[in-house]
Amino acid sequence: MKYQLLWFTFLVFFASCSKKVAPSPTIVSDQMFFPDIAGNNWETKTVSSLGWKESAVQPLKEFLVLNNSKSFMILVNGRIVMEEYFNGHTTTTTWPWNSAGKTLVTAATGIAQQEELLNINTRVSDFLGTGWTNAPLNKELLITSKHLLTMTSGLNDASNLVIPANLTYLADAGSRWSYHNVFQKLMDVVAKASNQNFDTYFNAKIKSAIGMDGFWNNGLIFKIYHSNTRSMARFGLLALNKGKWNNQQILNQAFFNESISSSQTINPAYGYLWWLNGKSNYMVPGGQINFLGSLVPNAPADMFAAMGAEDQRIYIIPSKNMVVVRMGDASDPSNPSFAVSGFDNALWQRINAMIN
Repeated sequence: MKYQLLWFTFLVFFASCSKKVAPSPTIVSDQMFFPDIAGNNWETKTVSSLGWKESAVQPLKEFLVLNNSKSFMILVNGRIVMEEYFNGHTTTTTWPWNSAGKTLVTAATGIAQQEELLNINTRVSDFLGTGWTNAPLNKELLITSKHLLTMTSGLNDASNLVIPANLTYLADAGSRWSYHNVFQKLMDVVAKASNQNFDTYFNAKIKSAIGMDGFWNNGLIFKIYHSNTRSMARFGLLALNKGKWNNQQILNQAFFNESISSSQTINPAYGYLWWLNGKSNYMVPGGQINFLGSLVPNAPADMFAAMGAEDQRIYIIPSKNMVVVRMGDASDPSNPSFAVSGFDNALWQRINAMIN
């Protein structure tokens, strides 16, 4: 009996040593945070509280400085985890979004559609009249607002100056993808549909609704939005929440989901003026070559992004409830890109070293 008891005790001890019991998961309730519309109070999180590597923060900052960055922000669940300013830039400094501002036009167009002021499948000529291009009339009449949203108007992309003389016919609308400033005609469509200046419509429906600052300039070639870094982050937060700000659905979610899905098969890495990661192939501005692979291999596959010349960026990563903003001069002044550049992959290498 004594030996049986000893043997039983040994078995219990052995089982307790050899079997590893997984610890209970820690469930953290971290609701999405939205800063007040008026004011600049913003909740924060620390790098360490997220389990990220603090030792990777300084190398990331050094990379940003070496690549001519002016500001950099990371939000998780709407809270600021990093907010850095370099080379005299401050929280109040305005900076051009360049083509990252295309996504602001997408949002304004979507709101105009949900207000039944327009339908993106309607011909552009129905709003602007005929002769807004230099294409044959029967070809001009093929072009809808959706073609402008998807960069598939078929119009000549040789010049950035959007005047009728330059908008000549190259291909039928919908048959050719080409990155082109003709998208700015959407501003005229929204203005005509709403019977007011585009800036006024945008300010009322988006800028004031989410507490952005900034303005549209009227440049010689096209309009560019300027704002501070936090305003860029606010729009990124709106995008992360699929057009919803706090309890208000500002932009219809169905339209927003359309805008961050492949809008055509020619360049699957492009939605409605949004760039999409994780697709099988992609095209870049200024060419007709289709490259195999993901747009930014080092970035999460579900990332979508607003990308502008000289590496103005808003990266949205739904799987991580994360928004990343970068403003500044071109990372490579000798080769300033219109949108996609090698800077993206190099930056995400440094971000990954911190967050993974």
